Amino acid sequence: MCPSRRKGTAVLSTVIAKISARLLPLLFLLYFVNFLDRVNVGYAALQMNADLGFTPDVYGLAAGIFFLGYFFFEIPSNWMSTRVGARIWLARITISWGIVACLMAFVRNPVTFFALRFLLGVAEAGFVPALLLYVSTWFPLASRANAVAKLWTSTALALVLGGPLSALLLSIGGPLHGWQWMFVLEGIPSVLLGFVVLGSLPDDVRGAQWLTAGERATLGAALAQDDADTKGAAVADFREALLRPIVWGYAITYFCLGIGFFGITFWLPQIVKQLSGLNAVQTSLLSAVPFVFAAAAMLYVGARSDRSRERRGVFVTGCLIGAAGVFGSAMTGNPWASLTLLTIGAMGIWSVVAIFWSSASGRLTGTGTAGGLALINSIGGLGGFTGPYMIGLVRGATHSFAPALVAIAFALVVCSALAAAMMRGPDTAARAVTTPA
Repeated sequence: MCPSRRKGTAVLSTVIAKISARLLPLLFLLYFVNFLDRVNVGYAALQMNADLGFTPDVYGLAAGIFFLGYFFFEIPSNWMSTRVGARIWLARITISWGIVACLMAFVRNPVTFFALRFLLGVAEAGFVPALLLYVSTWFPLASRANAVAKLWTSTALALVLGGPLSALLLSIGGPLHGWQWMFVLEGIPSVLLGFVVLGSLPDDVRGAQWLTAGERATLGAALAQDDADTKGAAVADFREALLRPIVWGYAITYFCLGIGFFGITFWLPQIVKQLSGLNAVQTSLLSAVPFVFAAAAMLYVGARSDRSRERRGVFVTGCLIGAAGVFGSAMTGNPWASLTLLTIGAMGIWSVVAIFWSSASGRLTGTGTAGGLALINSIGGLGGFTGPYMIGLVRGATHSFAPALVAIAFALVVCSALAAAMMRGPDTAARAVTTPA
């Protein structure tokens, strides 16, 4: 590498490090509370289902119906983010979902359960694409998988800390049940964070006064180079992105991945309870273990993928590992072996999420990024509906999780096959210029 290029790479690495230190902690916290408010119903169910007499199929439908609200309002929401700006729209989404998350404490019957979960999906619609859109305006493609991986570990951390936190909140007494305290006390921070986002996140690179003029120019040049490299190969228009076969291919792939990701997420506490026979508090603590390893796998694989500039092979391998772990868990009769294999399955599933989004965003540019990511996430959200609902139906009919886990493993195999076929050709998310992980 010539001296001038080495110098340019070093400057860009410094800029990326400054951006990461400045923006990622708040974005990480934002996604952490988002995911916690989305999935804490899995811990609440350990008490709430008994208190209110909810059957497995009622819980499974309510857990999944969230994604129907997400599906119907995802694309309109992300279209709005291109009009008012990702920062303002992220703040609006955060405040809205925090309010609805608190209202979950007032669930009284299946109708209010379904309605509030659907409304929570409506409130959160557009959050993930708006977050990814915001990240894409700051991180060049060569360093994006690592940045996204750091953000997405918040989903695993929400489940890691969600277990002990929920165990603590479930034990609170007083005028409310423990599960009601949990919804209220985990929803309030989201409302407060929405105002923090509104007041502290810069809209774009031009508003980053904590970068020097030279650093802003270096970053702008890198992002412009990405646009030049993907010109012709990437979808640049919002409406066009909704029609492109490659975008639909990513959407269907994410649908299959979502069946495994959200099926495990929403049902793991109850799977662990059935396997272990522990009480609600002990189950909440033990349920955190698989996600400790999932978070580590996500960080390691995302950094490795950026260094090697490899997406397709890593994604396919991770999906197959996830499928093998989940399938093995269904086949063994030993509860501790089953939990170990579920942990391996979670590691495989979580390790590929950041790679998926980095690869998908590399196929999009301009307003096509907003439209394409919204479509992918909305279709993927239907996988989030299918997985939890399917497990609830199977669990109610068979009193066993094993058949549902086999179905999840099959979905992950299909996901790997789709990715192997779709991610062929030049990977726009893996350019020759790289930044340290």
